[in-house]
Amino acid sequence: MKIICIGRNFKNHIKELNSPYPDNPVFFLKPESALLRNGNDFYIPDFSNDIHYELEVVLKINRLGKHIQEKFARDYYDEVSLGIDFTARDIQQKCKEKGLPWEISKAFDSSAAIGDFIPVDKLEVGKINFHLLKNNEVVQKASVSEMIFSFDKIISYVSQYMTLKIGDLIYTGTPEGVGKVEIGDNLTGFLNDKELIKISIK
Repeated sequence: MKIICIGRNFKNHIKELNSPYPDNPVFFLKPESALLRNGNDFYIPDFSNDIHYELEVVLKINRLGKHIQEKFARDYYDEVSLGIDFTARDIQQKCKEKGLPWEISKAFDSSAAIGDFIPVDKLEVGKINFHLLKNNEVVQKASVSEMIFSFDKIISYVSQYMTLKIGDLIYTGTPEGVGKVEIGDNLTGFLNDKELIKISIK
């Protein structure tokens, strides 16, 4: 199982990080050891002083596929959830400044929190809304309709480069409002007002 993460998929998030605008989906990988199941605490690692949360809608791939046409991409997932991509922003910045790969800032243990999955047949996929509370205050809020690259475009594009397998997870990008977590914080994510993920920061 692999975790595929899409970067720079919301315009306002691109602006807040002062990043270039992508021509195609930007993606990177996290290992399976990065998964943090819903309800488990997130412990701030010793190697960073600037861990940021990024709430994202997550797709679970349900069939083997490669070179998937966009018009058929919808057949390759039947469950969605919410995930939090934890990022060591200080380490990421140092890597960027030196022109180095920055997986070390994204792929560390427990950096891919994942919530409970729900069937997509109960949703109007193109109009999914989601938001994140940090200590009961809304810090991120967006709609899937605001994405630069749709679910189907992401699946089609990624599958041109690597085979998608059953159980693979795709984190589809975060909106604006990312920020630092501190010990004692509580993060709660909602999809269409249904709570799917809750993480305590230790």
